[in-house]
Amino acid sequence: MTGLRERKKQQTHDVLSQVAIELFLARGFDQVSVADIAAAANVSKPTLFKYFATKQDLVLHRFADHAHEAARVVRTSPELPAEALLQHFLDGLDRRDPVTGLNDHPDVIAYYRLVFGTPALAAHLQQFIAADEEALAEALGNDLDARLLAAYLISTQQILAQRNWQAVADGQTADARHPLAVAEATQAFTALGTRVAL
Repeated sequence: MTGLRERKKQQTHDVLSQVAIELFLARGFDQVSVADIAAAANVSKPTLFKYFATKQDLVLHRFADHAHEAARVVRTSPELPAEALLQHFLDGLDRRDPVTGLNDHPDVIAYYRLVFGTPALAAHLQQFIAADEEALAEALGNDLDARLLAAYLISTQQILAQRNWQAVADGQTADARHPLAVAEATQAFTALGTRVAL
């Protein structure tokens, strides 16, 4: 059971992030300072930095919440890596998990526009992706084959998610996109899964 202190810390964490994202969406990432965010959230800058090490982390912690997810899925599944990650991705599509790109809620679309449209955020996101690939390679054995497979699988997830996000950003509903998203994910993961068994 979570204690009161931890709940208050989590509440402050969430409020800081929400305030920051609202400011970034309204004025642009580069036009908002950490001091602006702290003032809007009614906290000091040192307090803000206790929760988020960088300005980018105020936005990208949502990706950090999924850190090393692919490695966890592979470690806990009896299936081959590609099969396990395909099923995980398909489950995410069914839930309209924003990480799959298949979520047409206006706030989610605006969030992704902010991330992909801001060079500093897009570059910072690559650090999370690289860390996920490293963790997956370790879960697969960390030899050359493992590293190549991890690179393919993580790239596949990213490409599929970006295709889904672009479709909904262009006006397609998540429900309308879902059948093609499932077909593309199945095609992409199966293409490697039928040839490689780690």
